[in-house]
Amino acid sequence: MRPDILNPLFTETEALDGVGPKLKKPLEKLGLTRVRDLDYHLPERFVSRRAVGNLDEAGEGEQIVVRLTVTEHRAGRSARAPYRVLAQDMVGNILALTYFGRASFTARKQLPVGETRWVAGKLERFGDMLQIVHPDHVVEEGGDTLGQLCEPVYRLSEGLTQPKIAGLVQQALSRTLELPEWIEPRQIEKQGWPTWRDALVLAHKGEHSAARDRLAYDELLANSLALMLVRADNRKRRGQPLRGDGSYRVKLDLPFPLTGAQKRSIAEIEGDMAQESPMLRLLQGDVGAGKTVVALEAMLIAVEAGAQAAMLAPTEILARQHYESLRRMAEPTGARVALLTGRDKGKAREATLMDLLDGSIDIVVGTHAIFQDKVAYNNLAMVVIDEQHRFGVGQRLMLASKGRRAPHVLAMTATPIPRTLTLAQYGELDVSKLDELPPGRQAIETVVMGQDKIGLLVDRLAAQIAEGRQAYWVCPMVREMDGPDEIAAVEARFAALEQRFGRDVVMVHGQLAPEMKDAAMERFASGDAKLLVATTVIEVGVDVPNATLMVIEQAERFGLAQLHQLRGRVGRGSEKSVCVLVRGDTLSETARERLALMRETQDGFRLAEEDLRLRGGGELLGTRQSGDTPFTVASLEQITTLLPTAYDDARLLIERDGGLEGPRGEAARTLLYLFERDYGVKTLRGG
Repeated sequence: MRPDILNPLFTETEALDGVGPKLKKPLEKLGLTRVRDLDYHLPERFVSRRAVGNLDEAGEGEQIVVRLTVTEHRAGRSARAPYRVLAQDMVGNILALTYFGRASFTARKQLPVGETRWVAGKLERFGDMLQIVHPDHVVEEGGDTLGQLCEPVYRLSEGLTQPKIAGLVQQALSRTLELPEWIEPRQIEKQGWPTWRDALVLAHKGEHSAARDRLAYDELLANSLALMLVRADNRKRRGQPLRGDGSYRVKLDLPFPLTGAQKRSIAEIEGDMAQESPMLRLLQGDVGAGKTVVALEAMLIAVEAGAQAAMLAPTEILARQHYESLRRMAEPTGARVALLTGRDKGKAREATLMDLLDGSIDIVVGTHAIFQDKVAYNNLAMVVIDEQHRFGVGQRLMLASKGRRAPHVLAMTATPIPRTLTLAQYGELDVSKLDELPPGRQAIETVVMGQDKIGLLVDRLAAQIAEGRQAYWVCPMVREMDGPDEIAAVEARFAALEQRFGRDVVMVHGQLAPEMKDAAMERFASGDAKLLVATTVIEVGVDVPNATLMVIEQAERFGLAQLHQLRGRVGRGSEKSVCVLVRGDTLSETARERLALMRETQDGFRLAEEDLRLRGGGELLGTRQSGDTPFTVASLEQITTLLPTAYDDARLLIERDGGLEGPRGEAARTLLYLFERDYGVKTLRGG
């Protein structure tokens, strides 16, 4: 049960002044539903401003605060033209305060002619005139002069402004009380870290690296503790030792001999499954390394031992694909494979549920529907979870309750993960690696070209389709965004390609209704549609051997891991495949290196390490890279530097106080609830 001391932090944001239904929505879009969420909504950066007596003291591009007297308002000749307010400083220098759109109404109210105001913003030059575009602050004389200012800049959603979110954060911090200390005093002294609450306050005030590191360490410690507690609990629980006799596996008709990595992984899995403590193993495989075959071998061990196995997939399309593939491969063995998804209804669903209960089904493949309350098994002893990063530890624990004893769990991911992040995300799992590809797998030619070559690319695409081949075209955004950058939008690109290819083109993106998305994917998978225009929702998608061309537009906007996953959608058949990376006109050095690496190698494990190096410090994890890690506070740099210490700290704490019952153990329980890793506490008695 959550400690009472945390209740104020888990209060809904509606309890704060000024938060009603209108403001609640944009806050929810950012995941800010409670006081603690606002506490941890840390600034992306800070703007440091300097107060100047007059404009002669300021440089172009500098953030300043200056006292101005308003002299004139100039409306634009059209609705789209800028609205300018002319003002002068104390020595007569003229400055234009420039507004666009509806902001001009604000300017008329805030800046009456003849009045003096303090103005904060970035000083720029437009032609022969100095200007500040959309001033950040306009304050009446006698109010706050803004002086030396270090101002936080927060991530926003539509309907929120910087002053509004900053005000809510300050309200949240005022409701936040100090918590008992869960870090060793010696560690705090050594690092020079503030207390938890002081760290939060400082992190919102300026570039306090010690405060940021302290908060990141808290998150890494909570995660490490939770994973270790789950692992320790798993070792104590009784599983079902499964020893197969090989009678099913020997009948498998595989299209190619097993690689050394596959044989090694199967042996590791077989060894785990023979033990009484349930297996918790991660199977990491590069794109096309043959994970499905390894998973089938593992599930057949369970079937040979008289038990049932289940495979859990993140989407219905992927579940259906796995079902077809497993059913085809398992057919010679006589093992009975079934499909169960949320879409199944009526008598067919009831029949499947009955067959699971009486043991007529050996292997079931499905989405989260396979572990709903109404689904009961005869003897579920083995579970495979595909694309592990889509499922949390909590869901793994739910699965554990489905068998007579805790089932053996094999988690698979096609996303090679750097060693550091493997420890962070999968600390409680043993790891098997498929680091070699089956023989006959062709290399994919990777080409980089500029946006100006799109016309030639479309002609090549037409030739490809005329030969009966299929292709993917991936865009980074769903709709055009306002601003100077021309962002390729999937809807705009689809409209352009549809004019050329008509009914041969289908579109998929995350905002489509599930049934529309499935219908489009099924048309493409069946070959009825030749070109799939999509966002990265196809990063984990259907297996279409006939697709031999992958186009990734504005490729510089994607991380290496994503580019590699997308490239892996082609090259699955016998024909040569090509991946075309279409780049924008301006590239950062990091983007250039990223695209060069894509041309240089197809080794997903190397690309994962390079991705970690290139993304470097500062980029927050979690939502930004399709759920790469469970962290929202810790940056990549902090994970690399702080995680080993946090992991050792967690291990020592559990060795000394396995039940978390001493003073520091009690504080650690509070930490687990604070970061919602309470599944770790629930493995303890009295948790």
